[in-house]
Amino acid sequence: MALMTIRLLIVDDDPLVRAGLTLMLGGADGIEIVGEGSDGRDVPELAARLAPDVVLMDIRMPHVDGLTATELLRARPDAPEVVVLTTFHADEQVVRALRAGAAGFVLKDTPPAEIVAAVRRVAAGDPVLSPAVTRQLMSHVAGRPEQPRSATAAGRLAELAQREREVAVAVGRGQSNAEIAAALYMSVPTVKTHVSRILAKLGLNNRVQIALLVHDAGLLDDESA
Repeated sequence: MALMTIRLLIVDDDPLVRAGLTLMLGGADGIEIVGEGSDGRDVPELAARLAPDVVLMDIRMPHVDGLTATELLRARPDAPEVVVLTTFHADEQVVRALRAGAAGFVLKDTPPAEIVAAVRRVAAGDPVLSPAVTRQLMSHVAGRPEQPRSATAAGRLAELAQREREVAVAVGRGQSNAEIAAALYMSVPTVKTHVSRILAKLGLNNRVQIALLVHDAGLLDDESA
């Protein structure tokens, strides 16, 4: 079966980084570099004109940063997936980008093959965050959530059925679908169905946002005590 061609837009203010990413990703099977941008302010026009499937987005840019650009982009209908580029493993801006709807992040020193795999995973609808990285992000959100955020998150999760809530908490722990299936005595396809329903009910983009919402609601506090 022919490999789907993934349309990729690269946004970074460093021309050397853009050139390196273009060289690295442009030769990968099934990936087409449709354009480059040097600042977040370029993103809306580029996305509208080039219709990328995935945007590889730097966070720190001089005029409009990648976080703002991600928020604007993900609010659009039929928005492309966004993977943020960062030099830090545990950056509060990365957490904010994930809240804004980014599908994950990759480090700028990530091996080329892993960046290619990340682009392919995101295009297929899978966030680029392993359970271990998800747990690291959870621990990075310092202390107990602020009360207004905690109350809002708890109210949103109250919309879920009991089984959906159990799955959401398991996602918050950073468990894979297989691990959730084993822990809750259900099949992997059933877990996937529950995750899809949770995303639809709560208006979220991916399971990382589920995990962040569960954390904000304080549902993991007992486990970390």
